[in-house]
Amino acid sequence: MARKQYVADSPFLVPFDGSFKVARARSAPDKGRTDKSDNERQLAAAVAELDVLQRTLYADARHAVLLVFQATDAAGKDSTIRAVLTGINPAGCQVVSFKRPSEEELRHDFLWRCARALPERGRIGVFNRSYYEEVLTVRVHPQLLAAQQLPWRPDGDKKLWRERLQSIADFERHLARNGTVILKFWLNVSREEQRQRLLARLDEPEKNWKFESGDLVERAHWADYRKAYQHLLNQTSTPWAPWYAIPADDKPYMRAQVAQIVVERLRELDLQYPQLEKAEAAKLADLRRQLLVD
Repeated sequence: MARKQYVADSPFLVPFDGSFKVARARSAPDKGRTDKSDNERQLAAAVAELDVLQRTLYADARHAVLLVFQATDAAGKDSTIRAVLTGINPAGCQVVSFKRPSEEELRHDFLWRCARALPERGRIGVFNRSYYEEVLTVRVHPQLLAAQQLPWRPDGDKKLWRERLQSIADFERHLARNGTVILKFWLNVSREEQRQRLLARLDEPEKNWKFESGDLVERAHWADYRKAYQHLLNQTSTPWAPWYAIPADDKPYMRAQVAQIVVERLRELDLQYPQLEKAEAAKLADLRRQLLVD
């Protein structure tokens, strides 16, 4: 059975009863939580602890950790992933960014390309966008389905999205049953803050490379994306694969909250360094004596 895998006291946890309202979700922190220095100190402390936890996770090798990040453009996914994983041993971590599917990927089911990129036990894997794009971008732009060469189309798009969300929930439950800790973060940036960040990409030469004309195309579908997020968050936030709706208008605050949730969840795993059997320990003691007299 899939066990509880959520930080119960987090104010950002998306409830499991389908009651979450995207329109009511905070995009900015509460007053008194916006001090940049305080948030940076909290992040630094969490990152330092995460480094220790990741080393133990790697040695323990019973669990894999999957962090999923979804958000609209300019919400800060890249910078948050970079900030949270600063100082983590690269041997125990992998980050995968999912762009437009390749021809090979389109010849498989929609979960395939993500399934083959999953972290193995002992490692932290990060999905920058994920299989959730299939119920977000593809739902907002259903014409993309034509390239997927589906053998059949159910009657009505609603049935298609319902089936895909069920497939995702089943997939995540299977992973959780087999030792993968799944934490999913929706970085909730406001429409106005997104506008300011996109303007900065145009106005600041060092950020010009980040801007794509497609960003404005997607921004025009803001309401459609919010509706799609509302549906998927309510359908796929579960005790074994929870969603956290993180306010994203204040980047230092956002990064600190994400790091803290990851740390708190890893603490609960009771990670341990492997203990040698007596015979193996005795063998090491003998080898140590040999080295001392070498």
